[in-house]
Amino acid sequence: MQDNKNQANQNQINIEISDEVGEGIYSNLAIITHSPAEFIIDFVKMMPGVPKAKVKSRIILTPQHAKRLYKALKENVAKYEATHGDIRDSEGEIPFNMGMPGQA
Repeated sequence: MQDNKNQANQNQINIEISDEVGEGIYSNLAIITHSPAEFIIDFVKMMPGVPKAKVKSRIILTPQHAKRLYKALKENVAKYEATHGDIRDSEGEIPFNMGMPGQA
């Protein structure tokens, strides 16, 4: 019994988060690029009427970790939708006028 407890304790990871990181960073656009060695996800904050958006955070993942993230997001979206209903997919839509010529 003691061996099982010791093994369980060895498999746990103690994760800490600073107050600054815990506050989070708002993003309303993610841009994903990849190479054979890594996936890069840039989280961007776009503001209405401002033609220039800023990357607020960049995460670099190995392909294996990118696939784990994909699976975790898929599972969590399914759980969310089971509780709150379908998330409306606005793929390809810019949520507001970015001040770009030709957009209403």
